[in-house]
Amino acid sequence: MEKLKGETSRIAGLAVTLAKPNSTSSFSPSVQCPNDGFGIYSNSYGPEFAHCKKTLWNELGNGLAYDDFSFPIFLLEDENETKVIKQCYQDHNLGQNGSAPSFPLCAMQLFSHMHAVISTATCMRRSFIQSTFSINPEIVCDPLSDYNVWSMLKPINTSGGLEPDVRVVVAATRLDSRSFFWNVAPGAESAVASFVTQLAAAEALHKAPDVTTLPRNVMFVFFQGETFDYIGSSRMVYDMENGKFPVRLENIDSFVELGQVALRTSLELWMHTDPMSQKNESVKNQVEDLLVTLEQSGADTPQVVLSRLVQSQALPPSSLQRFLRARNISGVVLADHSGSFHNRYYQSIYDTAENINVTYPESQSPEEDLNFVTDTAKALADVATVLARALYKLAGGTNFNNSIQADPQTVTRLLYGFLVRANNSWFQSILRHDLRSYLDDGPLQHYIAVSSPTNTTYVVQYALANLTGKVTNLTQEQCQDPSKVPNESKDLYEYSWVQGPWNSNKTERLPRCVRSTVRLARALSPAFELSQWSSTEYSTWAESRWKDIQARIFLIASKELEFITLIVGFSILVFSLIVTYCINAKADVLFVAPREPGAVSY
Repeated sequence: MEKLKGETSRIAGLAVTLAKPNSTSSFSPSVQCPNDGFGIYSNSYGPEFAHCKKTLWNELGNGLAYDDFSFPIFLLEDENETKVIKQCYQDHNLGQNGSAPSFPLCAMQLFSHMHAVISTATCMRRSFIQSTFSINPEIVCDPLSDYNVWSMLKPINTSGGLEPDVRVVVAATRLDSRSFFWNVAPGAESAVASFVTQLAAAEALHKAPDVTTLPRNVMFVFFQGETFDYIGSSRMVYDMENGKFPVRLENIDSFVELGQVALRTSLELWMHTDPMSQKNESVKNQVEDLLVTLEQSGADTPQVVLSRLVQSQALPPSSLQRFLRARNISGVVLADHSGSFHNRYYQSIYDTAENINVTYPESQSPEEDLNFVTDTAKALADVATVLARALYKLAGGTNFNNSIQADPQTVTRLLYGFLVRANNSWFQSILRHDLRSYLDDGPLQHYIAVSSPTNTTYVVQYALANLTGKVTNLTQEQCQDPSKVPNESKDLYEYSWVQGPWNSNKTERLPRCVRSTVRLARALSPAFELSQWSSTEYSTWAESRWKDIQARIFLIASKELEFITLIVGFSILVFSLIVTYCINAKADVLFVAPREPGAVSY
């Protein structure tokens, strides 16, 4: 690609086909130091850790996705279309026996007109001017935005804020990923494995008998836009600081985040902490207590060994960094790597189910695949069990720690739905009827986009609601407006009327009302709220608007034939002009008006 960039005068566009990588290959179009400059470390705070000086987290990153190409690059995903294009090329553009190809040649025309130019600041300013002074404004770009998904173990009144003495344990992970191409972001290791694990942990924790009496609450958060300089977490911190979110920063007791967890090369799950905040003795003691609690929680799960880092090391790219920028809190990031990522396809089109060893027997039906418990599902369920037990202890629980167990069946269904086939019976049963179209026959893509909520956000929202909520006996009308029902409150709960499972005869679904604490919170960078489009404090990623992206193939003739065609056409034109002139000049002779008939007498 770098060589092609140097030949831009000869390249109008590129069409790329998917190739299956081999077992030893690697490809990461991301940078080697993801989200650099937007975390906690900088030249003024922790300079020895800034810019990944001690650890290059993504060693295999080539930065291709962050390069500026002056020509469009198209990904051809449809195998049938790809075969037609390749066949056209082979039939017309390959010479025989080493000779030059003969005309006609196969050509391809690409259509990809983008409206935005230069930078976010420029395109947002143009859009702002258009919106202010034009009756029919033409917006040229939009900020990346979506929604964070969050829920509480115990319901809270969302119409106001928590009291300062209320303590909350935060369990966090990210929802999004990206690749070199727009809206192609499978993110199996970089996102899916971690948020699937957290979903399973949330389900396991909610089943504990005494969760309503625990001294501390637990908040599960799934951040959107973390790939693009922490959009979701920076917005939640901003809202917490400005009293726009029910939970405040001072309510946070501890913070446990899941990073990449599916590619453990051994039993070890590494606990990453921040060395800078631990210079405060109080925070250091709190972090030590947090690590001890995690180690104790994993003691009865031999498949997962929680390990500490031997040397002082910076936090990997994580949402925790944005919270530490605002307040010193005790936090830990759990990951399958102690140093650089194990993921060889970080933020690439190849970070698929195969990358985390999610495979199925060929003879099975889709429904059998949905319920087939893979080895990866079992391993992630073990991690979810450790996480759920740790959160239980952090919330003050003591009685039922060993009875908390994540369900591998839940994990395998989630992995299948997000990575293999979204349009399956289980996902259909947990969604609203009007959201069925969000489920494709292939895997979901986890790009944040600008039209929100995205497919992933909706599915995670409803999966979390169904896994942690309670099925009520409310009717559809009551479910949609529970304010008229005694003992039901929209300030405490969210109500969802979902399709439900099939009946015993599989002739119709059994819809039901699910009551949960799952809600959405805006994931739009504060930079756009504050109109700081060149901010270095907050993410400023925007997406250009464009016309329809199209491509067509056709045969192109030789220059000689084109010249002959031009000459013949011009000759016919000249001849037709001469003939027309001659006919017009002799029109009185060629076109004689008929005489009127004479008078006839009888």
